[in-house]
Amino acid sequence: MRGVRDGRWRRIASQVGRSITVWAVSTGTMLVLAGILPDFQLQSADGDSATTIAVTAALGAGAFGLLSAVVWPLLVRLLLLVPALVLGLLVFFLNGALLLVALGLNPSERGAAAPETAVVVAAVMSAVASATGGALAVRDDDAYRRRLYRLADRRRRTAPPSPAGHGTVFLQLDGVGHDVLADAVAKGLMPTVARWLHGGEGRRTTHRLTPWRTDWSSQTGASQLGILHGSNHDVPAFRWYEKDTREVMVCNRPTSAAELQRRAVRHAGHEGLLTADGASRGNLFGGGADEQALVLSIATRRRKETRSRAGYFAYFSDPANAVRTALSFVAEVGREICQSSRARLRKQRPRVSRGGLYPLVRAFATVVERDVVVAAVTGDMLAGRTAVYADLVAYDEVAHHSGPTSRDAEQVLARLDRSLALIEKVAEHAPRPYRIVVLSDHGQSPGETFRSRYGLTLGDLVRAGCGLPVPRRAQRTRSGAEARAAVRAALRIPVEESGEQHRPARRSEPIVLASGNLGLISFPDVPHRMTKEEIDARHPALLSTLANHPGIGFLLVRSRAHDGVVLGAFGAEIPLAELDDKQGPLAGFGPGAADAVRRTHSFPHTADIMVNSFHDPADGEVLAFEEQIGSHGGLGGAQGKAFLLSPLALSAPVADGEDLAGAEHVHRVLRRWLRESHGPQVPPARTERENAL
Repeated sequence: MRGVRDGRWRRIASQVGRSITVWAVSTGTMLVLAGILPDFQLQSADGDSATTIAVTAALGAGAFGLLSAVVWPLLVRLLLLVPALVLGLLVFFLNGALLLVALGLNPSERGAAAPETAVVVAAVMSAVASATGGALAVRDDDAYRRRLYRLADRRRRTAPPSPAGHGTVFLQLDGVGHDVLADAVAKGLMPTVARWLHGGEGRRTTHRLTPWRTDWSSQTGASQLGILHGSNHDVPAFRWYEKDTREVMVCNRPTSAAELQRRAVRHAGHEGLLTADGASRGNLFGGGADEQALVLSIATRRRKETRSRAGYFAYFSDPANAVRTALSFVAEVGREICQSSRARLRKQRPRVSRGGLYPLVRAFATVVERDVVVAAVTGDMLAGRTAVYADLVAYDEVAHHSGPTSRDAEQVLARLDRSLALIEKVAEHAPRPYRIVVLSDHGQSPGETFRSRYGLTLGDLVRAGCGLPVPRRAQRTRSGAEARAAVRAALRIPVEESGEQHRPARRSEPIVLASGNLGLISFPDVPHRMTKEEIDARHPALLSTLANHPGIGFLLVRSRAHDGVVLGAFGAEIPLAELDDKQGPLAGFGPGAADAVRRTHSFPHTADIMVNSFHDPADGEVLAFEEQIGSHGGLGGAQGKAFLLSPLALSAPVADGEDLAGAEHVHRVLRRWLRESHGPQVPPARTERENAL
């Protein structure tokens, strides 16, 4: 009920704000016209102060607005029998008459205008007020929804019949953890989700909430690849070095995303979740969909029908969309500047830099990307498409810089809930029934950065352990948030040219990469994955320096004696085969940690040394190796606990007592739901001969 009341008061406040804005603009217009037109006066013959003139204009504009709102509808009813041509001419004269009445009602009696001038002034003020009100209304979800309804009716009259059965919309709220969602619902921040889960407003419960556990690489690249394509094999992190190609793979780089998608298709034996009449919107990967827009893996293509930026062109070709998004974009930039200034003045800790271009990046993620993706999804629904998967990255971007449970992030969750409500309303006008599934790809864990706590980066610590020179001043490790890649793809700026220097000056020096609170260390001059014994022989102090540092939780390395071992402080060394009985350094990282580490150890491109940061089980904090105070990418805390919000009409994701673990498991659940809704959706696995072709 609190969420409903908040929504009602929010609508009232929005309407009052629009009315005040229109009044202010009308007042300014009246002042300008009084200065231009000689027969239009807002002051007495003896002259008045600027304040008196402004008050006169405000009262006149207010009276004219009220008369137009109250009297004009009555006049229209009285003139319904007047011929249209005569009525069109009468409009101008009646408007002028209303302005003269409004000036006469002014208690100061300072306003005056010639009748013919009053007609001109009234026409200009009506046009300006209408334009201002229209520009403000395009930001209103109700007005936007009404436009979509008209579009739906138009399409329904011309489009062919939609296929039978339910369609399914999968909405990914990037980075929203299970507990963050539950807390937002409890606080009344997400009334739409609350109604789905708990009923209310005379409606019954429609959805269930299920947590799922991510892989060790708790980031969008690994999770979404597994969800959409059924395989995230050999994705050890957000970025990693591959010795066979001597290249750094980065999940949000278009060329890397295309290669990862190709590998996943080959490994899984099918094209993906969306192969049958599907659409992929705002994702890193296509999922086998015929319709793709804002998909990073096709961002390097030049064909018009497959170009990633095509979704932006389609959206902004509508002037109303352009105005709606532009106004919201400017408001979001201002909001970020105010919020970051407040955090800096209050000396909040932890805190990272939010200057430079970040306000624009945030506005792109929370406004432009959201609006374009939501419009694409509603278009797919109105077209009757069978399966749609879309990613909304707004929360993830803000939580990285403001914190997962910050007020800034909570405000984004409230706006995302309104997007869900809009999509739900559009579903009522779609040509076929739709089931809406909401899920996340990972959560986020709070905590200050490794650099801010210890004054050095992971790369500095590695160089010290190798006996190499360490810079006097620690260099910042740039964030790899998805929104930055989306901005670059939209602007056609190659993600590869990001300024990151992955390769060392000499091949004998290690390459150190960061993926949230997961670090990867590779020695590029050694063609194979090095063993613990080889590393100790080459750099005797490196492994002990890392394992005993208070900011490091554990290490994973190969071993000649035990295949693989987990290393921790005080000489802890646990073979992978013994982790179930003796977890050692993994004890505080929660259930499933041992399985996740063993699986990553089996990947061909796992780094020579995998480093997971310290994790405090008491408060869930980790130490990011990137400049983020809300991070994900490794083990520890809320980052590994995502959610799946599914309709009760679909079968339960897992049986009672069973865990939903890993993105590939989520893929199998979603594929089963598509079969329940509309028959087989994913082709059976291909034969080895077909894969070879």
